[in-house]
Amino acid sequence: MSNINFELQKPDHIVSLATSSVLVSVDVNVWTATKQDKQISDEVTTMKKAEIGTGKFTKYLFSGNPKHHRIVKLRQLIYKWLKTNTYRWNQSQDLLPTIDLAKFKQEFHEYESEFKTAVEDFLVNYQNLVSDMKFKQGDMFDANDYPDVETLRHKFSIQLYVSEVPSHDFRCQVSQDIAEDLKNQYQDQANSIVNNVVSEQVSRITDVMESISHCCGTIEGTDKDGNPTYKKRAIYDTTVSRAKALVNTIKNFKPIESEQSVKLQEASARLEQALTGVSTELLRDSDAVRNKVKTELDDILSKFN
Repeated sequence: MSNINFELQKPDHIVSLATSSVLVSVDVNVWTATKQDKQISDEVTTMKKAEIGTGKFTKYLFSGNPKHHRIVKLRQLIYKWLKTNTYRWNQSQDLLPTIDLAKFKQEFHEYESEFKTAVEDFLVNYQNLVSDMKFKQGDMFDANDYPDVETLRHKFSIQLYVSEVPSHDFRCQVSQDIAEDLKNQYQDQANSIVNNVVSEQVSRITDVMESISHCCGTIEGTDKDGNPTYKKRAIYDTTVSRAKALVNTIKNFKPIESEQSVKLQEASARLEQALTGVSTELLRDSDAVRNKVKTELDDILSKFN
């Protein structure tokens, strides 16, 4: 079979993603402060009458220390924040709608500042913390487990990477059959990515509507005389703000036209209408507004689901 020029183009929605989104990744490196101790491992396995090498003993060099724990906790929070605000693209990058980029970068810089402050606080107090662990670890303490401050400083870092979604055509000199096969494979990969974005949007808007509906309800109970009591559930600014931000993203970021996408846009528009002019304070103070919002969201959920 003769080779011919065959233009293998990206599906339309991938081109759309290229103009309406970017790829981001966040790397947070943290010194785990753990160390495997072969001597103690051998002592424990021998004491338990086990064969040497069948067990490992790991020392937590700053066990229970709040300054190091703060850094580890921040890394977890940053990765959770990243997952909440982006959509999966591949193993190392996530898709971020361009409309959310300014807000995303601002929030990242806030996390970055908090992370660097926590690291500096740990390093400034490092020598005193090591002395404290010498007392707590007893015979397990080994000064060689603890690097010097400057070496340790390089074990902590946080970095944001932003890049464009590839948008150029994929062209190659291949036979017709191979080109068709590659095109179909590429189409499948594209569909998988954008369908995952829409599914994640559906999950997020469902979660936030269920959360607001729940918060607009009441907690039923009884008093000491057995009479029924009703208590308003707490409503938080973050929940309402998250709902409005999500509506804005969905309205301006439509990666694919599908039945699910159309339903998503309709649900998002109704959610926006339900929350127009509604603040957290108003929901807390007005039973009428709470009931109206809850009724509307429950109706949206019943049809959306």
